[in-house]
Amino acid sequence: MGVMASERKKQKAGLSLSAKILIGMGLGIVVGVFFGEYCAILQIIGDAFIKLLQITILPYIMVSMIVGIGGLTIDQAKLLAKKAGVLLFLFWGISFVIVLLLPLSFPELESAAFFSSSIIEPPKEVDFVSLYIPSNPFHSMANNIVPAVVLFSILTGVALMRVINKDALLRPLAIASQAMIQITKLIVNLTPIGVFAITASAAGTMSIEELGRLQVYLVSFNVAAVFLTFWILPMLVTPITPFKYKDILALTRDAMVTAFTTGNLFIVLTVLTESCKQLFEKYNLKEEKTDTYVDVIVPISFNFPTTGKLLMLLFILFAAWFSGSTLSLTQYPTFVFAGLLSFFGGVDVAMPFMLDLMRLPSDLYQLYVVTGVINGRFATLLAAMNLVVFTLLATASLTGVLVVNKKKMINYLIITLLLTVGILGATRGYFSVAVKNVYDKDQVIASMQSHVFPVPRKVYRSVAESVIPIDLGKPTLQRIQESGVLRVGYNPENMPFTYYSGSGELVGLDIDMAQLLARELKVKLEFIPFEIETMAIQLEAGGFDVIMSGIVLTTQRLKKMTFSTPYMKTHLAFVVPDHRRKDFTTRKAIQRISKLRIGIPNESDYFFDKIKNYLPRTEVIELGSVKEFFETNENQLDALLLDAERGSAWTLIYPEFQVVVPVPDVVKIPLAYPVAGGDREFADFLSQWIRLKKDFGEFQRLYDHWILGRDAVPQKPRWSIIRNVLRWVE
Repeated sequence: MGVMASERKKQKAGLSLSAKILIGMGLGIVVGVFFGEYCAILQIIGDAFIKLLQITILPYIMVSMIVGIGGLTIDQAKLLAKKAGVLLFLFWGISFVIVLLLPLSFPELESAAFFSSSIIEPPKEVDFVSLYIPSNPFHSMANNIVPAVVLFSILTGVALMRVINKDALLRPLAIASQAMIQITKLIVNLTPIGVFAITASAAGTMSIEELGRLQVYLVSFNVAAVFLTFWILPMLVTPITPFKYKDILALTRDAMVTAFTTGNLFIVLTVLTESCKQLFEKYNLKEEKTDTYVDVIVPISFNFPTTGKLLMLLFILFAAWFSGSTLSLTQYPTFVFAGLLSFFGGVDVAMPFMLDLMRLPSDLYQLYVVTGVINGRFATLLAAMNLVVFTLLATASLTGVLVVNKKKMINYLIITLLLTVGILGATRGYFSVAVKNVYDKDQVIASMQSHVFPVPRKVYRSVAESVIPIDLGKPTLQRIQESGVLRVGYNPENMPFTYYSGSGELVGLDIDMAQLLARELKVKLEFIPFEIETMAIQLEAGGFDVIMSGIVLTTQRLKKMTFSTPYMKTHLAFVVPDHRRKDFTTRKAIQRISKLRIGIPNESDYFFDKIKNYLPRTEVIELGSVKEFFETNENQLDALLLDAERGSAWTLIYPEFQVVVPVPDVVKIPLAYPVAGGDREFADFLSQWIRLKKDFGEFQRLYDHWILGRDAVPQKPRWSIIRNVLRWVE
């Protein structure tokens, strides 16, 4: 009780660190809402604080685990491994079951995205040997490979058990451990400032929708923590020991409150140890070695991942949901095992490591830090209960008083199952009301506008509207300059290269490229539509000077038309319903599909040849337009073969579909501009012009806008008091 009394004295003397952190978070929210996006600069301070937090963690993990395990005798280690080891795995199992079930409460998030290079990147190969076996511990520490560091520390600690003069090493290591703790304490004193900076930056820059989504993690985590703390763990004791639920809570109440208030489990270890001893004494179960077992189990179990710590892994699953991606089934074993070993150490090192391992945005870690101010207390509360229950069960097992009451156990399991289902259902119901999921990506691509300064232009909606064919007797470039008009052929249904926006304006990457070309030639523009089947005929007949509409360069087309050099390369992909994504991730997976039916656009023999070479036994259906697949799918197709860039654009309008690029067979598709009359001189001119646009970064800017979707929505300043209420800034 002395530790708790000391803590209360500190709190009376001034504001506790916990209070300062909460004040920092509150001020951060106020400042973020007041100044809005001007708080973005504070992210630098937040990043610096996070790096400071991580300075001592890996060294501390190594030193503390070596000291904790190495200080045991062989007999103590064997006894603990035999009795407590089973319980340890039981607690870890409970933790992961809850973590894996909680995403069922997350609301449905309808999402789609523009093309991203991550679509064509093969899944990151996890080197399990390097991940878990430290051939060079210093390399593992330098590269933040936490599981390898943990394994090295465990092996070193086990080896020291047999060393006679091990105290000569353990004492300096224990001192080093204390030094790390002191450094951490100094850095922790900066937590109010760090939390203020991170919270202000988040509150000032995050959209209202993102802030709404953040509550999904906060609510689900804290509901789970309370459920585990006050039902699953303490009630687990009652069917297999004489201890009653109310006595467990009564004896640990003060320590639990202190742990929750301070967010510090370490300061209540002594109190929790004494509470466990008192419980055995109250039930007249105290034996000669009872106190010894408790004294050994508490500090040793403190160094292992607790339920409170492992529950933090929920953030990884939340991050996947938040970013619009999901973990594949093949990733879950890695998630479980790497997560477990990583959390032997500090969460502040394990979380960035896990985000990187699961290929999730690393900047989401800042959200974890912000939520940690609240969730950390519930995690500490749960960790305290975990420590108590684990110690009671392990000691009861070692002293022979652990006996299973089958009737009580069955009742406990049934009630726990019903409560779990009820809590998941209630939480999901709350999220369905509280979390707004307004899908607007279809409106985004429909409202995208030209990204270059426009030139005078005329757009023909049909071939019949266009003027008489051009005179092919002159070189193309000369004819364009003399007439003052550049005539460009386009396909009106070829997103994101050439298409009509929601307002009826002809837009797209190639439309902007045509405008750049016309502006530099100082001529006007005429856009003339064409049909794929007669494209070459129209071009040779002088229907237009050049086609700029995402045309695939193929061998057959080279025989009929003269092309510029490719201006970009797209990537062959399948567009599939969301629920069938996993069926198309690899060629082997696709080959397992019986009676496979694939649709291809009616553009050229290119897609037909590709699919027949790739999957010879596939039934191929040629579609009149890409829309047929999305809107009617009368042919009951399994997938549409298209390039990933165009497919991604279509999925923005039809978000129930996804783009999948089978790995490792990534096929690139060159796009180029065919020119009229086989004019090689004009084709060479275009090739050099394309090179210039790439060298000057102009093509990249258009690519980022139309293909990657950057600045697809005009960025409006976040709502803030300084801008929208006081109107001190524009």
